[in-house]
Amino acid sequence: MMELVRELALYEKAPEQVTVTLEHFAESGFGPNPVWWAFVAEEDGVIAGMALYYIRYSTWKGTRMWLEDIVVSENHRGKGLGKLLFDRLLEEARAKGFSGMMWQVLEWNEPAINFYKKYNAKFDPEWLNVSIDL
Repeated sequence: MMELVRELALYEKAPEQVTVTLEHFAESGFGPNPVWWAFVAEEDGVIAGMALYYIRYSTWKGTRMWLEDIVVSENHRGKGLGKLLFDRLLEEARAKGFSGMMWQVLEWNEPAINFYKKYNAKFDPEWLNVSIDL
């Protein structure tokens, strides 16, 4: 899964931004108190794609799924794995009673934008991304 995270960062032109250690990543998802969950798509016993999410709370909308990353390895694209992962996320969100799912997409990532448009996703131009690194 970390290999897919690094591949995504490289695709998004920010490989130096991946600073999480494998140990922290594993503990955060597979330890006694996970803060993220994921679905993986395998092909021939190899993880070819993943969709990683966590739970977000909105005072306006209630409990929602936040899709942190959905990525299919470049050599496995075009086989419908992204659709399988995305559909599985929607199924999970419905099963858990979430009020919806949210995520970000880079404005230049046309393949992803076109993929999300097939789901009638709403794109919000009003909100700015804000963060503080500690």
